[in-house]
Amino acid sequence: MSSTDVVHGINGPIVTVKDSKEFLMMELVSVGESRLIGEVIGITEDLVTIQVYEDTTGLRPGEPVVGSKRPMSARLGPGIMSNIFDGIQRPLLDIEKQSNSAFIDKTANVLKLDEERLFEVTIVVSIGNKLSSGQIYATCPETEIILHKCMVPPGVSGEVINVMEDGKYKINDVVVILKDDDSNIYELTLCQNWPIRTPRPVSKRLLASVPLVTGQRVFDSLFPIAKGGAAAVPGGFGAGKTMTQHQLAKWCDADIIVYVGCGERGNEMCQVLNEFSELIDPKSGRPMTDRTVLIANTSNMPVAAREASIYTGITLAEYYRDMGYHVAMMADSTSRWAEALREISGRLEEMPAEEGFPAYLPSRLSEFYERASRVKTLSGAEGSITVIGAVSPQGADFSEPVTQNTKRFTRCFWALDKTLAYVRHYPAVNWMTSYSEYFSDLDPWFTRNLGYEFIDYRKKISEILHEEDKLMEIVKLVGSDVLPDDQKLVIEIAKIIRVGFLQQNAFHKEDTFVPLNKQKQMMRIILYLNQKAKHLISSSVPISKLIKLGMFEKLTKMKYDIPNDKLEMFDDYIKEIDEKFETIFKEI
Repeated sequence: MSSTDVVHGINGPIVTVKDSKEFLMMELVSVGESRLIGEVIGITEDLVTIQVYEDTTGLRPGEPVVGSKRPMSARLGPGIMSNIFDGIQRPLLDIEKQSNSAFIDKTANVLKLDEERLFEVTIVVSIGNKLSSGQIYATCPETEIILHKCMVPPGVSGEVINVMEDGKYKINDVVVILKDDDSNIYELTLCQNWPIRTPRPVSKRLLASVPLVTGQRVFDSLFPIAKGGAAAVPGGFGAGKTMTQHQLAKWCDADIIVYVGCGERGNEMCQVLNEFSELIDPKSGRPMTDRTVLIANTSNMPVAAREASIYTGITLAEYYRDMGYHVAMMADSTSRWAEALREISGRLEEMPAEEGFPAYLPSRLSEFYERASRVKTLSGAEGSITVIGAVSPQGADFSEPVTQNTKRFTRCFWALDKTLAYVRHYPAVNWMTSYSEYFSDLDPWFTRNLGYEFIDYRKKISEILHEEDKLMEIVKLVGSDVLPDDQKLVIEIAKIIRVGFLQQNAFHKEDTFVPLNKQKQMMRIILYLNQKAKHLISSSVPISKLIKLGMFEKLTKMKYDIPNDKLEMFDDYIKEIDEKFETIFKEI
């Protein structure tokens, strides 16, 4: 690298180098005497433009800029799980030890993965084996519940000519040696690098035909998401986006959770980190951190690193997907990421589009959400990445550009309502504005595993909620007393659905997670009560008399009263409905 490559201009995180022909587009560079990490994002005849991922305070023109001839990459290997990284995959706990401060020192120089830690490695190939890209050659227990599978890097293949014995190795130790047809030698260690902005290759993309079961009734029953799908969770301040993502992370049937805190407030991110460290995984009884990767990039961290954090997170998720794991990635929030794009775009003096966001905002969003997928990996296994991205529209205005463009690229829209959150209705999902486009893909799975009735119940429950919404417009104008009894019944049944079914208590042992079979039985009994009540009302029985029987109130509390493992109690409820309603019917 020429010694004449020096800083020419500085504008926040944007640095320019004049009259240089040495740099490559998207090349990783070090800037200044402090060797700040940067990436080339623009090259013209006269200027090279670099975005710096660290604080540029104190940087001066004339300081050296040194290229690496490689792109911004993630370090992929054992040691990722249970770790907490910043937006460019620097481990925050190691930075804290080095800087002895609560804030990141911009001169911090730490390794992305611990290169001194020993892992108990099992070699799963022998001399003479033919290996191709993506095939597994070694395994090691990364945590108590996650087995790390070392894979041949993409673009590498050949015959095994040497293997090490099983034992303890560091991530940079060579454990397998390959020789390809051209006599090229490849030394395979426990780790590899991959450019964060490039999707990892797969053998085949599969249909999104298996649901991601969350145990949350409003999602599983009304607005399901598929494994390998993408969902948007928009909501204003205080609507419960972070809490919803916590509940999904804890209970969804994904093997691994990647949580990206992108531009959130420092105190909120600190709360997230503390809560995740205390959560116990309900599947294994181990701490949730044993299968969780946290990427924290708070609002006071450098803006360019915030933009990179999403790509770092999805790259780590793709790595574990390629091992055959099902990964759920929580991005909180993509609005802050889009704001980082806007700030950098403004400093580059690019022509702004709607609300100042760059014109390429839609394409960047689509590139990100397209990396969510259910695939057949290069090794022949099945893996998936499900992306659940929170959106924080200013003033809860869902017509703003980030929310509207996100809707274009996600097939699941879980709109959070601040009004519901304020009355303690959680998850605060508005059932009138939310939707899922995965029904046609997932209904065959629901039919095979739960019967056609589940789909039928879902449709009828949705119809009642929509009918109630129309009736409430009349009630607001003239009151409920003028409604006929059959319409009053709709409002009463909808109340059971809203309070007894859609509202869920994360702190109640029977209600925090609800299996699909119980969800089906809850819908069944609500609709059964509706059917029986309709029959009596058509026979001129006033609804007030039916309400006095207490069954409406009892069904509202059934989520607490019926344990998840005693579904036969639903039959007792149906018998009780039959007996009480039969008594009234005889009185007619």
